[in-house]
Amino acid sequence: MAFDHNDHYHRRLLRLAPSGGGKALDVGCGTGRFARRLAERGLEVDAVDPASEVIEAATPAPGVRYHHADVTRMELPHDHYAYISCLASIHHMPFGTVATLRDALAPGGVLAILGCYLESTATDYAWALAAVPVNAAARLAKAGRGTASPAPVKRPELSLTEIRREAAVLLPGASLRRLLFWRYLLVYRRP
Repeated sequence: MAFDHNDHYHRRLLRLAPSGGGKALDVGCGTGRFARRLAERGLEVDAVDPASEVIEAATPAPGVRYHHADVTRMELPHDHYAYISCLASIHHMPFGTVATLRDALAPGGVLAILGCYLESTATDYAWALAAVPVNAAARLAKAGRGTASPAPVKRPELSLTEIRREAAVLLPGASLRRLLFWRYLLVYRRP
């Protein structure tokens, strides 16, 4: 498999997911790699993506139901999912969508967002610069393996400061942490 920034964080995200049962929602599932890993943990996964080309390229797996849909237009059941993941997908929709995802969580459920942010501060640029050699080494180590994802790419519009401000209102008590490879991890646990 070719090096993928999102796949690099799968293990960290899986540690946040319950094991041995429950329902999960993978928003912006792409070809379904993370959804399949959630299913391997015993979760029943609804994997949603608005891009037909990635849903068509998704690998079927037991416990995963793929949906070609835009989550911003879906009526998600309230109090339903034990785990909701968004891997590099929340910046493709209004950030306020997290309120709908929050409401779809069952009590005690976890919303895990591996997001992309717009670089806007000296600290952002320093982290980006630090990621460049590590990124080059990782890509070189994986060169010639796998294929690139057909998922559409979009430049983020919100800075980390703006995301932190919005999350404080919409996801009170959530934690936000900057990660390498131009990502952040936002985790919300529903009381």
